[in-house]
Amino acid sequence: MELAGDVPLTPLGITVLGLLSERPMHPYEMYRLASVRRGDQLVKIKPGSLYHTVSILEKRELLTSIGTDREGNRPERTTYGITARGRMALEHQTREMLAIPVREYPRLPLALAEMHNLPAATACEMLRIRLTHLDETIAKFEADCKAINGAEKPRIFTVGADYAYALTVAEREWINALITDIESGEMPWLSQELIDQMSGSTY
Repeated sequence: MELAGDVPLTPLGITVLGLLSERPMHPYEMYRLASVRRGDQLVKIKPGSLYHTVSILEKRELLTSIGTDREGNRPERTTYGITARGRMALEHQTREMLAIPVREYPRLPLALAEMHNLPAATACEMLRIRLTHLDETIAKFEADCKAINGAEKPRIFTVGADYAYALTVAEREWINALITDIESGEMPWLSQELIDQMSGSTY
């Protein structure tokens, strides 16, 4: 059920309203806090897209300008606050996302379903490249976590990143085990014999 005919909030829109639900702030502060708390693992955050999102949310009356200020020779900064309508939209969409699973069709399951079209050695090579990327992501998660713990941030602000980290670690373990199964022959690769077996089945 949408609020007053509004389109659903984007991930960045949810992030902006979530920050403003704590207190009023200007876009640069939103960008800084969102980058520290969420990094780029949960939502893509760029200054330009954040300012654009703020503008859209203001037009939808989900946030409002509450004043401007200037520090030294810096440009004027507009401070925004969440409206009652914005708070309702944030709470509604958060409840819905927590409660209702949505099939998002990520790329990896499809690639795994079609990897038999590659030679087994090539598939394993590509999966090892993926492991390298996953290792980099895990290292970034751990560095971000260390920085957050050093700043003594409450866990309630990092639980989303905790979940994403756990999924990434689980994916790495699963992919590594899959490579082992392929290379050991535990999982037979596509062959004419296997195709003939499938042709004679009801699969």
